[in-house]
Amino acid sequence: MIKIKNIIFILTMVGNFICFSQDDLLAELESEAEYTSYELPAFKTMTIVNLQSTKIAAKKEFYFFVSHRFGSVKDGFETLFGLDNANTKIQFVYSFFEGVQFSLSRESWRQTYSGSVKYNIVKQSSEFGLNLVGFHIANINAEINEDLFPELETSDRWSFAHQLLISRRFSEKFSFQLAPTYIRENLQDLRAVAEANYNQFALGGGGRFKLSKRISINADYVYNFSRDGNNIYNNPLSIGVDIETGGHVFQILFSNAQSTNEPGFISNAGGDWSEGDIFFGFNIVRVF
Repeated sequence: MIKIKNIIFILTMVGNFICFSQDDLLAELESEAEYTSYELPAFKTMTIVNLQSTKIAAKKEFYFFVSHRFGSVKDGFETLFGLDNANTKIQFVYSFFEGVQFSLSRESWRQTYSGSVKYNIVKQSSEFGLNLVGFHIANINAEINEDLFPELETSDRWSFAHQLLISRRFSEKFSFQLAPTYIRENLQDLRAVAEANYNQFALGGGGRFKLSKRISINADYVYNFSRDGNNIYNNPLSIGVDIETGGHVFQILFSNAQSTNEPGFISNAGGDWSEGDIFFGFNIVRVF
């Protein structure tokens, strides 16, 4: 008799589970039906690879980022494919108001401290087919000193980037973005650039293609219109894979830029894809 009761109980629970599963599935399908114009966020993370995306933290959300870039893989076993020359950035992001986020970070590349603000202008909808987001960042280079630059002033340590991020989710799987960019560097090393160019204009582009529910391939590239022909730096090209694992996103990537900050990677990408001079890295994103 006890066994029969147990069987009946199990069958009842299974029946309820099936009903609830059907309800959840229908709710999910109805939710997707509401987004026939693909109004869902174009990107799941705040960066496509290196380039900022149009995603913004929701009000009272707190994000913790760890960005790691090893040295160039071109050096081979001498540096264990860059393992000995790593760059790490720790970043904190918080949103006090809906549609606006603030961040603070510290990157070991040039011992850079940064503060940024990112805000929503327009969201993609059936009435307007684009996401428009503003992004501004200020960097302080704590590495340079008077020994290298005897006439160094405090303002020389500063650099800035201002971007208009324009994205569109074209389908369930594909999103694309353009990023007109203005860079200001208050100090430049004339050993690296033939001619000082403190004000620079660039155009970034990047996209995301979903391979499955939790995996996507991402890529971004930035063309710097103000780069002179004798500049030792290159335009940054970055390719990565996003893996969603519950409460965080894991990004694996390759780039010819070791810095993760603007204007660090936009103006000072030291690697060259054609020569195998690229940097392996990853981003770990945790939201609370």
